[in-house]
Amino acid sequence: MSFMSKTAAFVGMKALRNLVSDSMAIDMGSAATIISVRGRGIVIDEPSLVAVDSNTGEVIAIGVEAQQMSGREARDVTVIAPLTDGVVADFERTRKMLTHFVRKARSGHSYFSRRALMSVLSGVTQVEERALLSAAEHAHIGRVVMVEEGLAAAFGAGVRVEDAHASAVVDIGGGTTNVAIVANGEIVHARAERIGSEDINAAIVDHVRRHRGLLIGPQSAEQLKLEFASAILPADLSDKVTIKGVDVLNRSPGAIEITAGELYPVVLEVVRRLVEGVNKTLTELPPEVGGDIYERGIILTGGGAQFEGLEDFFREQTKLPVQTADEPKYAIVRGLEQMFDEPLRLRRVMRRVPYPVLDTQS
Repeated sequence: MSFMSKTAAFVGMKALRNLVSDSMAIDMGSAATIISVRGRGIVIDEPSLVAVDSNTGEVIAIGVEAQQMSGREARDVTVIAPLTDGVVADFERTRKMLTHFVRKARSGHSYFSRRALMSVLSGVTQVEERALLSAAEHAHIGRVVMVEEGLAAAFGAGVRVEDAHASAVVDIGGGTTNVAIVANGEIVHARAERIGSEDINAAIVDHVRRHRGLLIGPQSAEQLKLEFASAILPADLSDKVTIKGVDVLNRSPGAIEITAGELYPVVLEVVRRLVEGVNKTLTELPPEVGGDIYERGIILTGGGAQFEGLEDFFREQTKLPVQTADEPKYAIVRGLEQMFDEPLRLRRVMRRVPYPVLDTQS
């Protein structure tokens, strides 16, 4: 076979591999799993939840289907979040959840994914990283490249690789808040705090139970947070909303009215702790980097960045300019997408692992 024929055959094989395999960007967090497929965009955005048969341990529902059961489970069903604070807490259920989402994300004729870019929390241990890699292997992904989520969020929020000046990106997830200082396309400093938007839900549930004698479920707390709570002082403290649940004393169905003024300090306590973690990171910066951040301020990303009043609260507490990225929930996966066609950038930012877990052939 001539050189030209071999080249044509090689190009044809490469095109065929692109046709029958999917390159994916995966942002798997404790609150939601988001997957983008090269050439198709975001195809998965579902809660990181699984419903389990309490008797057999079998997973019976995943994602949206499991969320629909949450709070109204059958007596032999338990809904769990297999990732806690951004890391794998239940390996077997995480493996099944990722396999399910990857299978849904694939195009109809593709069973094997050649490559996936996956975000990972700053400061993750080798054991935690190995668990994610192993879960990806079970999902039939040929090669997994890990990228720190702070860096991916920065690229997804519009920070340029060639920008020599530092940018501060605060990614607020369900269970974690990741602070990344990025310059020259690399992380200068990063810190992950184990606090996120789900802590607001937990604080609401705890307050209503302890001080108002009503048990409410996670979906009710989430709805209350999104529709009624705020990180800044409400315009009308007497504004009321009715919430329903179960009376703590007699275990009968019940309801209470709660005001914006009562809910505000409950939420404020969590938001204040979140910002304190960010401020702590900002005190650890070199002078030149600190000067850049003073001029540029902070970029908020992640699903938690959409919480009402959070941008204003950050601005007030840090005394810095603050802006929220476009579609902040998708900043990480958008940043990963950018690396599909930029192998040199990917080589610079990929995490180096000292152990061969997966096949590294493209």
